[in-house]
Amino acid sequence: MDNLSQTIIDFVMCEGFTCAAGIATMETLAGGPPTSDITYVLPGAKSAISFAIALDQSLIEPFLSKKDRRSYQHDHIHAHYLSSGLSFELASHLEQRGYPSRPLNSNNSYRTDASPGGPFDVIPDISLRYLAVASGVASFGLSGNVLRKKEGAAIVLGGVVTSAELEPTPPLPAEENYCDACRLCIASCASGLMDPEEEARVTLGGREHTYSKRRSNLRCEYVCGGFTGLHQSGKWSTWSPGRLPIPETDEEFMGALAHGIEVYYQRPLLDGGFYSPLLDKRLGLTCGNCQIVCVADKEERKRRYKMLTSNGCVVQNPDGSLEVLAPQEASERLAAMSAKARALYEV
Repeated sequence: MDNLSQTIIDFVMCEGFTCAAGIATMETLAGGPPTSDITYVLPGAKSAISFAIALDQSLIEPFLSKKDRRSYQHDHIHAHYLSSGLSFELASHLEQRGYPSRPLNSNNSYRTDASPGGPFDVIPDISLRYLAVASGVASFGLSGNVLRKKEGAAIVLGGVVTSAELEPTPPLPAEENYCDACRLCIASCASGLMDPEEEARVTLGGREHTYSKRRSNLRCEYVCGGFTGLHQSGKWSTWSPGRLPIPETDEEFMGALAHGIEVYYQRPLLDGGFYSPLLDKRLGLTCGNCQIVCVADKEERKRRYKMLTSNGCVVQNPDGSLEVLAPQEASERLAAMSAKARALYEV
């Protein structure tokens, strides 16, 4: 590897903030979807640096079992801020060495000109997943999330696009991808984002990758945004106290999301959280289950899925605190609310 490329890899790896780093180029990204086109954010771009930050595995079980939401939320948001900060530092370093560069935000940076819904269609400027797969940082799982043997899918990605001509790193070999299509990621998603039958196929640099085709991104916004979270079975929920219905067709989701946002604005705030450019009210982390259920050990996957689905449903108290109750008890709690208060959580 040439000196600059090696220096860049060492830049993001040397302090142990990241668990992997790699380099993609125009050639290794060739043939990909529009969000793999790095010249979108930097005309004249030649390369992209990709890296991954591991989430704290010890905080995942308390989150999935609905014992502690706040600790995992804090770690997750911290990892995103660390990723974006590292991207900024690396881009600045390259700029000062004479290579125009663009840092990539780890999340919440969307194209405004790519679709009728603009940023509400949540199409990223550049897909960090494509950069990670093309550069050998991670592999695609069935969910469409990217994963690594040690960390599973519990990683936060980052990246920088640059005019520097760097040496690419190869994609991970097939044997590094532990995904066996167990479908627990699909079962963990209350929104139905992942199509259980259809596949998406993506070619990057002549290599084809497959994963479950994603339905409308509004599905993920509706549930992962915290507006609703009750699974259609009624037996478990995410950390969201919302019980708004999950529409069957993608076409119904814009109206459902609009109503979800309206009532969300009237609910008490959750502790901590983050701001999305699409809303004026702070959001709390309530889901992401498809990501953190997924690990290389299949028995551990099953155990995590059971934790998620057997530990009840979340309701919100008037002071904003969340309480976890058995499904029937949660339903009774909602039924005992005033009609005005109940309308904030269910139709």
